[in-house]
Amino acid sequence: MAALRRLITGSSKPSFLLISRRGIASKLFVGGLSFYTTEKGLSDAFSQYGQVMEAKIVMDRVSDRSKGFGFVTYASEDEAEKAIAEMNGKDLNGRAIFVDYAKPKQNFSGGMPIARGPPSDSANKIHFQDTGVEN
Repeated sequence: MAALRRLITGSSKPSFLLISRRGIASKLFVGGLSFYTTEKGLSDAFSQYGQVMEAKIVMDRVSDRSKGFGFVTYASEDEAEKAIAEMNGKDLNGRAIFVDYAKPKQNFSGGMPIARGPPSDSANKIHFQDTGVEN
């Protein structure tokens, strides 16, 4: 595989795209779920297209209710591809669902920005000049 990569890209290291797709190519995002869909129901609906390794519904931590989306992980990429083709746009528990490959998590620190001290005089001048206010 490294020899083929080297021939195509000039490098033996896998590309970012290849790394980001590996391991998630069999994981699907399922959106538009009914709040009444259970993980077992999700697994049962998708199991007709292959071996479901995991079916997970994302829950709101505060209300403990479904956020209306989840993930299904298959044993193989072929099974996942078949499930996308067959289940995308289909009705599940009274709702049309959206099915696509899951995207890798983005690095997000979240939370509030950290204050780094008071703004400098030059920063104030720039801010006030932009707003038309005299400083």
